[in-house]
Amino acid sequence: MTATAPEETVDPDYPVEPVPVHARKSLLSLSVVLVGFTLFTPTMLAGAQVGAAFRFGPLVGVLLLGSLVLGLYVGVIGWIGARTNLTTVMMSRYSLGTGGAKLASLLLGGTQIGWYGVSIATVGLLTAQAAGWEGDLPGQLVMVAAGAVMGVTAYIGYKGMYWLSVVSVPLLLILAGWVTWRAFAETGGLAGLNAVEPTQGMTLTAAITVIVGTFASGGTQAPNWSRFARTPSAGFWACVVAFFGGQFLMLFCGAIGALAFGEGDFVLVLFQMGLVVWGVVFLVANIWTTNDNAAYAVGVAGAEIFNTRSRKPWVLVCVVLGTLLAVTGIYDHLTAYLTWLGILIPPLGGVIIGDFLLRRRGELPDAATLPVARWDVIAVYAVASLAAWWSNEAGWFVPPVVGILVATGGALALSALSRRRTG
Repeated sequence: MTATAPEETVDPDYPVEPVPVHARKSLLSLSVVLVGFTLFTPTMLAGAQVGAAFRFGPLVGVLLLGSLVLGLYVGVIGWIGARTNLTTVMMSRYSLGTGGAKLASLLLGGTQIGWYGVSIATVGLLTAQAAGWEGDLPGQLVMVAAGAVMGVTAYIGYKGMYWLSVVSVPLLLILAGWVTWRAFAETGGLAGLNAVEPTQGMTLTAAITVIVGTFASGGTQAPNWSRFARTPSAGFWACVVAFFGGQFLMLFCGAIGALAFGEGDFVLVLFQMGLVVWGVVFLVANIWTTNDNAAYAVGVAGAEIFNTRSRKPWVLVCVVLGTLLAVTGIYDHLTAYLTWLGILIPPLGGVIIGDFLLRRRGELPDAATLPVARWDVIAVYAVASLAAWWSNEAGWFVPPVVGILVATGGALALSALSRRRTG
């Protein structure tokens, strides 16, 4: 009895330790969960924004390019997660040190609490709009209910998110496909879409920034799920399927909806068609499959910060704080905050990629030997974040990509210096 008791306290999702072989999942299972993560209404709005600036032919190329950049980045960090079987925040201990990793956990957990609040606020406001309810109270009650319900699958863990995605992803794909088909018919088919003139101006780099920026922060946390992969290649391909394929689909649907109906949000398009019930179903399903991933990410970040073997208390913290943000209306002021986190988080992924692949050659040292802080790597991260900020301010190239490349290049420079000293 005493020998097996400690095992009973282990979280079945293993937030602070490698996922054991018996708990790993298939490529199909991972793909279902991660595609559910990327099927997200704000991504459609990004597609609508880009779609207004390009003719249809070039637009498809721009959406493919942006999705490919995001998919490859997330695929690489997802491969590392599958190779180490660790979450992003646990991998950051090896790159930044045990104390430096707390910064990563605060950043990654903090952004997801913000997104949780923004998302359930969206559910409450649009549901109240669809039902024609007056005043703030009905929408706020929906926010509280949505915040509680969406936290359930995150609290359960991988199994809960998987079964939600099994039900929701096919439904979302069917609805998205049907509205896209209606959009083609509305515009007169491919010829009609090609005839639509751009109404806004946007450079290629600005368009890629919008596309990559929508999920650069979330994609950096893909190892939270790819660590369950049976092989590193399965982790890579599950991330590519979701963050290239799923991202492109949502962007394309948003762009088509905007061109045909003047509205990139499929929920509002369904409302316009009089399909209010289906609009609410689409809204709840696509927000839920992303939001439970956000709460789950907060759970594993909290487990790393406080070094606990259970993520569940921190999932509850996310639900409470995120719901409070939504109900009090603070979500209206989160745009600048989330923009900053979008600048700060991708360089963290670049540091992890560069440190793991270039300095460590794909191997991890004994966790007991890790320093409190690896100041050289932290300095690289700081420089990369500054580069991403400058890129954003100057409107030059793609800020998330700049941050990732500078961080990876800095890790390469550290590797060269280390070899020179030991040589």
